[in-house]
Amino acid sequence: MTQQKQWSIDEIQKVWQLASRLHNGQKYGGFDDGEKVEYINHIGSVVFEVLNAIQSTENINADLAIKCAILHDTIEDTPVTYEKVNELFGHDVASGVLALTKNDEIEGQLEKMLDSLKRIKEQPIEIWAVKMADRITNLYQPPYYWKDEKKLKYIEEAKIIHNELKDGNKYLAERLKNKIEEYHRFLNASQII
Repeated sequence: MTQQKQWSIDEIQKVWQLASRLHNGQKYGGFDDGEKVEYINHIGSVVFEVLNAIQSTENINADLAIKCAILHDTIEDTPVTYEKVNELFGHDVASGVLALTKNDEIEGQLEKMLDSLKRIKEQPIEIWAVKMADRITNLYQPPYYWKDEKKLKYIEEAKIIHNELKDGNKYLAERLKNKIEEYHRFLNASQII
């Protein structure tokens, strides 16, 4: 069964406006010393990766993928709850966003990520695509304050994400693999593995 690559621009605008309001004022470290970037930039970058992947992917529910890309950090980083996302956008979107949300009751960053990956793999492949797009976006450039130890750890996490989700979207899997390799350029020469 072929899934539609169509979506309602009015619905997408509604989701985008909500995410813009929810993430308003949130910033993250840019590449240049002291730089702070509006968090909505990250959200947009994940959406752009998903939109690009839609063009190269057959049988993808574009509406689900785009909505989850826009909302992927809302439960984790804003006051919005699963219940509210479910009320506004339905079960599939809410479940996808929840799977993309780290469980703060779990100790350790790696353990949180592995738990999230397990839950993502129980979701439709559109959610897998959002997670890969998220990590691709995070591999554009590290924040200026990250040391090589953190960058190496991030590379290892990205490899786990790739290994776990690569069968969900061939285009994004290849792009993630390439971004992992390219990310090594941000390491000091003595740290390149």
